[in-house]
Amino acid sequence: MIRIASSPARVLVLLSVLALAGCGFHLRDRIALPSDAPPVRVLSSTPYSTLVTLLERNLRNAGAKLAEEDGEGKYPEDVLRLEVLSERWGDLPIAIDQAGRAQEFSLRYATVFTAVLSDGTVLVPQQSVELARDYVSPPQDATGTSTEREILAEELRREMAASILRRLDSVVRADPSRARPSHPVPDAPGAPIDATGVPGVQDTPEVPEVPETPAEIPQAGES
Repeated sequence: MIRIASSPARVLVLLSVLALAGCGFHLRDRIALPSDAPPVRVLSSTPYSTLVTLLERNLRNAGAKLAEEDGEGKYPEDVLRLEVLSERWGDLPIAIDQAGRAQEFSLRYATVFTAVLSDGTVLVPQQSVELARDYVSPPQDATGTSTEREILAEELRREMAASILRRLDSVVRADPSRARPSHPVPDAPGAPIDATGVPGVQDTPEVPEVPETPAEIPQAGES
C-alpha cells in the first residue's frame, strides 16, 4: 500500500544508509570446499560485472582457490564454475507526497546463479536471490537522492555476493564430496538466461536512474 512520506522517515532512512555503508557481509568461517576441490572460476552474463569482482574477492578471503589464466589466456579444464546467469535492477514506489508524486522507493536487486563442476555435475541448482532496500527521493533533491541510492546499490551488491557464497557453502558443508568432479570435461560456460519468477525488474547491468513518476516504474514482486 502506498503511503505518504514524512520527514522523520527520511531521517531514519539516511541514518540507515550511513550505518549500512560502514558494514560488510562476510562468511563467518572459511568456505567449506575440500582441499582437493578444483579452483573456482566466476562467470557472469553481464560484462564487467561488479558482482563478479566481489564474489572473487570474498572467495579469496574465505580461503577458496580461484582459477587463473595461463600464458595463453586459457583457464584450466578442471574448475568449479560459479555462474551468475542474470542480474536485474528495479524500483518500486512505496510512498507519495500530497501532490501524488513518488517520494520513497524500494530498490530491488535480483540475480540467478548456479554452480557446476567440470564433469557437468550441478553442485548448486539454478536459483534466484532477491534483495531490496528502501530510499527517499524527494523531487526537489535529485542530487542527494542519487548519492543515497548509489550507497544502497553498492550495499546490495555486497550482500548479494555474500548470500550467493553462503548458499554455495551450505551445499558443500552438507556433502563435501560433491565438490570433487569424477570425470573432468573441457570448460564451457553456461549460456545466459532470464531471471524467471522475478517480475517487474529491469534487465540491465547498471543501476537505473531514479524514475520521476510511479507510471514509469516497473512493478516488482515481493522480495
